Amino acid sequence: MFLLLGLGVVIPFLYMLAVSLSSTLESAGGHLYFIPKDVMLDAYRYLFSTNRFIRSLGNSVYLTVVGTLINLFVSITLSYALSKKKLPGRRTMLMFVFITMLFGGGLIPHYLLIKSLGLMNTYWALLLPGATNAFTVLVMKTFFQNLPESLDEAARIDGAGEIRILFSIILPLSKPILATFSLFFMVHHWNEFFAAVIYLSDASKWPIQVLLRQMVVGGTAEVGSQSSLEIEMATSIGENVKMAAILVAMLPIVVVYPFLQKYFAKGALIGSIKE
Repeated sequence: MFLLLGLGVVIPFLYMLAVSLSSTLESAGGHLYFIPKDVMLDAYRYLFSTNRFIRSLGNSVYLTVVGTLINLFVSITLSYALSKKKLPGRRTMLMFVFITMLFGGGLIPHYLLIKSLGLMNTYWALLLPGATNAFTVLVMKTFFQNLPESLDEAARIDGAGEIRILFSIILPLSKPILATFSLFFMVHHWNEFFAAVIYLSDASKWPIQVLLRQMVVGGTAEVGSQSSLEIEMATSIGENVKMAAILVAMLPIVVVYPFLQKYFAKGALIGSIKE
């Protein structure tokens, strides 16, 4: 059973890799194969010689790094504050956080809010609305609450303030949960597509996922609904280039995950269980 599941995951990757290493003519045949007849790197050379692809890749890296840092900062500071039972208005703040898990504002009010704030066609339209979420805050809050209070008391005796306690004592003990949510945030920002399509009209600001859609849209959308740019890209790019672009877009998350894997299982559970 697990072997079949593993093959179901690996085989598509092998196929994409084989097509990306094939020539444009060979990949245009549409045949299913896992070993290219002639290994060629033309598709990858083409991608990394195209300013549009390099720029979109850089945009995604920027959004992922900045977005993850914003998510961590907002989530950590809010969760740590809410973990303190003596915080004035704590119950009211927790209620507002919890309500966001039950009700959403909707796309149109969200769009009107972004427009009224003057954030259209800026990266802030993608970064600020998702600065944190209720699930992250509640799990982190529970984790911080489960840490021994004696740590705080000892630090205060030595003259440390709340900020010093948080960054010098609490965060070093929170590596599992921080690594876990960092991975969640990174995957979210790297795969950002819908919000970018809605709020970014400037093609030079597109993340890699939007560009990938333009590259493969020829086979997934009606011609009447495509722009001239989409039609030009979809008809002029070979299947080998499309597969190479997909693999390159997947690579960063695949590379990062092994470094965070040892924290993942522990971090996903440790903050969700109250002792």
